[in-house]
Amino acid sequence: MSQNYKTTGELIKKRILIIGSNGMLGQRLVHYYYTDNNVELLCCSNEKESFIPGIDYRELDISVRKDVKKIFNEFYPDVVINAAAYTNVDKCETEKELAWRINVEGVENLMYFSKVIDAHLIHISTDYVFDGKEGPYTEDAPVNPVGYYGRTKLASENLLVASGGDYTIIRTNVLYGPVKYGRPDFVKWVVTSLREGNEIRIVDDQYNNPTYIDDLVKAIDAAIRKKAVGIYHIGGREVLNRYEFTLRIADFFDLEKSLIKRIKTEDLNQAARRPLKSGLVIQKAEKELDYFPKSIEKSFEKMRQEIDL
Repeated sequence: MSQNYKTTGELIKKRILIIGSNGMLGQRLVHYYYTDNNVELLCCSNEKESFIPGIDYRELDISVRKDVKKIFNEFYPDVVINAAAYTNVDKCETEKELAWRINVEGVENLMYFSKVIDAHLIHISTDYVFDGKEGPYTEDAPVNPVGYYGRTKLASENLLVASGGDYTIIRTNVLYGPVKYGRPDFVKWVVTSLREGNEIRIVDDQYNNPTYIDDLVKAIDAAIRKKAVGIYHIGGREVLNRYEFTLRIADFFDLEKSLIKRIKTEDLNQAARRPLKSGLVIQKAEKELDYFPKSIEKSFEKMRQEIDL
């Protein structure tokens, strides 16, 4: 349950527009705000139907300016949370026009109409704006994306910074958590694969601090309540490589670790380069947003309580 929003001692309805509500983060945002009587919620994604039943939902392509204008004029949000993006890192290298249209032009549309009605725009970004040579990174570390996905996300950040609008940029990395619809998160994929006796190949040279999705949702809510402006890094407490993270999953869920094969990123022959030594320093969020993420094992326990793992 989110915290109540108050103005001069009186409860008011805060109108929150969630963009990308069918996505992994979007679903958890809906789950968080849906039962809050002090929030009026409108959800949008580019699919015709909502994955989550019973919510106020509109189909929306954020790159179509007139459609964004229509949604804003009808709902007049106080807060816009943009959890939508073209996130297929490899396809971004070949579908550059599509990636730019969604990740940059779409964000420009959201920022324009947010500014017109004085709405607070919360925009989700990524550690892929860094080159992955000297992580983990603070908010003011030099940016240098190594792939087109990262370049589009950096371009959208730059738009917001230059806009003069009311924005919060939240960079995050390696999201996982109890998502019910759509493709499984990394933890569920590992658990399912190993339980079925399938061998999985996991890289040991990509370092991040995996982010439990409900911790991210609470950080977003804190940014709204505190009217935070600027860039914030949100991630877990521990920086570890993907192979180490997978071993932690196997240990917690009592799975066969011999099925986990250790490889290097270059062995995957992926179209896009990845930042290898990455991760995000979260001290600013701890201080200004009261952000205190769960331990990895505690997050796994929460997942097991909510979904069939």
